[in-house]
Parts: sequence; structure tokens; C-alpha cells
Amino acid sequence: MNAVSVLRTKPIKDVIAQSEADGTDGGPGLKRRLGARDLTGFGIGIVIGTGIFTLTGLEAREHAGPGVVLSFAIAGLVALLAALCYAELASSVPAAGSAYTYAYATMGEIVAWIIGWDLLLEFALGAAVVARGWSGYLAELFDLPAAWFGEEGGVVNLGAIGIVLLLGVVAIVGVRESARLTNVLVLVKVAICVFVVIAGAFFVKAANLTPFVPPSEEAGSGEGGIRQPVTQLIFGMEPSVFGFAGVLTAAAVVFFAYTGFEAVANLGEETKNPRRDLPLGLLGTLVIASVLYIGVSLVLVGMVPYTEIDRGAPIASAFESVGAGWAAILVSIAAVAGLTSVILVDLVAMGRVGFAIARDGLIPPAVAKVHPRWGTPYRISAVMTVVVALLAGFLPLTALADLVSIGALCAFVLVSLAVPILRRTRPELERPFRVPFSPVLPVVSALACLYLMLNLSVETWLRFLAWMLLGALIYFGYGHRRNRLAQR
Repeated sequence: MNAVSVLRTKPIKDVIAQSEADGTDGGPGLKRRLGARDLTGFGIGIVIGTGIFTLTGLEAREHAGPGVVLSFAIAGLVALLAALCYAELASSVPAAGSAYTYAYATMGEIVAWIIGWDLLLEFALGAAVVARGWSGYLAELFDLPAAWFGEEGGVVNLGAIGIVLLLGVVAIVGVRESARLTNVLVLVKVAICVFVVIAGAFFVKAANLTPFVPPSEEAGSGEGGIRQPVTQLIFGMEPSVFGFAGVLTAAAVVFFAYTGFEAVANLGEETKNPRRDLPLGLLGTLVIASVLYIGVSLVLVGMVPYTEIDRGAPIASAFESVGAGWAAILVSIAAVAGLTSVILVDLVAMGRVGFAIARDGLIPPAVAKVHPRWGTPYRISAVMTVVVALLAGFLPLTALADLVSIGALCAFVLVSLAVPILRRTRPELERPFRVPFSPVLPVVSALACLYLMLNLSVETWLRFLAWMLLGALIYFGYGHRRNRLAQR
């Protein structure tokens, strides 16, 4: 083994040929059935979910106060910069695997493996965390036993397992069917989000928004040590919350709310006109989601003093506190719909990332087989569905939600850097969408993502590095020697 072998790149012509040809070993390939509207539906389906229904109140109460509105704006801006980079690469190289495939074509095999392994972590944990949240909202709506559907007192969460397995079947049966269900759920939750902004505006009190950024104060004993952000550890600052540092910490955490839009790029091989529709789907998702997040968070902190916001169901409880219990019921229904679509798109995206990795031979190619009638990578999708169901059923994963953020941010750093690299190495490549002001904007995007990563806790970084170490063992133990480029 040498440095050249781990940095070998996959030729662009091979990537494009694979995306236009049949599946592995001469079997059927993925079917092109999606348009720009479907892609935007998938994007909004995964982006608008846990962030708007839970993280809004949690971060306002613990880190940013009313300044959580700025946190969502900052996170949205960083996500939009990354989305521009995704749009250029997705329109130029419309293939399954998104960031994994782009890295393989530009920065080398080891980087591609790292980012693919990273994306599997992001989507799997994201789906599992959201499944447990879905189960909790369902229990609240129908007064179901907390031992089987909640976080307290139970060994197994049947609600989380059930919804993952059900949506896993939908994801396996067909991407078109997944798109139809997602679009319906998206209409429900977007309508409720607009309702929250309009109805909640009548209950906003100016006093609740002052001070907009609460003054910095010393963190509690539980926020020091490995729980403090990396930036505070590096610069030797006392652990603190609120102030502008708190706004940035909250921005790094609520970035979780924007993660997953790259799932749209994973559908490049199933899009009818990917060079036009992928950029529209990516950028449309981020613009709509950012507007809704900022509007809802502003209304929430204006309705209730940030110190009194409920941690579990902040928006529903805010309406209850002002005597609008009927609105709280609507919000809970929207939460169930919203979280359902997040789980579904996570499962679809995981299948496509796994399909791309297996097709290249970095994991056994047999799991990349595409079903002849459904046109989906049913084997890898089934395996990932079972894994997520077990995680969601038996592990309380809310503490690991930050891992989803750090995983996505790491992917965004590499994708942003891939844009100028590919422009230099393949200047003749057709680019239907081009990032403006390159290479400046992609570099700014990479630095912004890296800075948000450094605002996550030391504990999160240690868990992330442990996952990467496991991935390295798998790569050097199997993928490095057995993949398609190595066999050539």
C-alpha cells in the first residue's frame, strides 16, 4: 500500500457512464422518475422536522435566548453556501452518492470513503433520533403508554421501531411512491408552519424579545470539560452560555435542522433532467426552509419568555400557554407528519449512499443489487432499515444528535473544497450551474462549516473521531484491496 493508491481518483467519465448504465453486474439500474418539484419535496421533507419542532425551543432556552433567530439565520446562510457548491457538482456529475461520489472524482479514494462513512452516520443517527421523537409526539396525541412510546421507563421503543420498518418498506418499494407520500406530508407541515407564523404573531410580546441576545454568563457545572465547545477549550475561555458565543454554539447545534438537504443530490440518477432539476431542488429546499425556520423561531421566542420555553414540545406548549389549545393540537399533528417525512427521506438517502459505495466495491458489491421491478437498491436499503430500527428502538439517541451536525459539516467542508479542485483538474467539464465568485465563495463555505464544527463540544468530536476510526479499520481491512479501481 502507498499514498498514491489511497489517493487514486475515479474518472469522471466512469462516474457518468455508471449513472447512465445499468446496475452492478449487468443488472437493472436506478430509474429516472423524479422532477424538480419531487426533489424540492424530498428536500423540505428531510429538512423541516426535528429542528423546527424541538431544537428551536431547546437552544433558545439553553444557549441563545431570542438570539436563536440569529442562530437559524447563520446556520441557514452556511447551509446555503454549501448548497451552491452541491448544486454545481450535482449538475456536473449527477450520480448517486452525492458528496461521496464528488470526493472520489476529485480528492481521492480515502477521502471518498471517509465522507461516505460519514454520510451513513449522519443519515442513520438522524433517522433514529427523529423516530424516537415521532414516537413521543404520537404518544402525546393519543395518550399512549410512555413505557413503549416514550423516553422514560421503557427498555424498547415500539413506536420508533414500527415507524422505521413501515417507512423502510415504502423506501424499498419505490422512489416514486416515496416522493408521493413525502409531498403530501410536506404540504401538511408547511401549511402548519405558515399557520404558526401568522397565528403566533398575534401573541408576540415585545418584552419577550428584550434583550434579543442575553448577556453572556458562566455555564453550569455540566457545561465544562468535554461538554464545552472546542473553541472555548482552544482559546482557554471560561465555559459560558448566551452572548454572541451562545448564538454561535446554538447555530452549530441547530445546523442539525438544515442537514439532510444533500439527500437531494443523492437522487441524481433517479432525476429526469438532473442538470436542471438538481440545482433547483437543492436551492429551493434551503430558501424555503430558512424562511420558515426564521419565522417560526421568531414567533416562538416572542410568545413565551425564553426561560419558560418547554424543552420537549416548545411550539405546541407555547400555544397552550396563551390559551390556544386547539392550535397546539394542530402543531402536534404537523410534528407527526413532519417527522415522518424526515425518517422516510433519511432511509431513501442511506440506501443511495450505500448503493454508490457498494457499486465501487468499497463494501461487498452484492448489497448494491437493484430490484428489477421497483428500481431501488433494495438489499442495502433493507439492511440499513433494520439497523436504524434497532438503534431507534433500544438506544436513547438524543444525546447523539450533535453527531449528525458534525457529520454533515464535515461533508460540506469537503464538498466546498471539491468545487475549485474539479475546476482546476477538469476545466472542460460541462457545468450547467456554476458557483459564483469561485474559488472565493467555496473557500468561505468550507471555512464557515469548519468554524461551526469547532463550536460543537469536545465530547461530540471524540465520538465522531471514534466513528471515523472504525471506518478506517473497515477501509484498510477490506475496501482498499477489494474495490473496483484496485482490481483494475
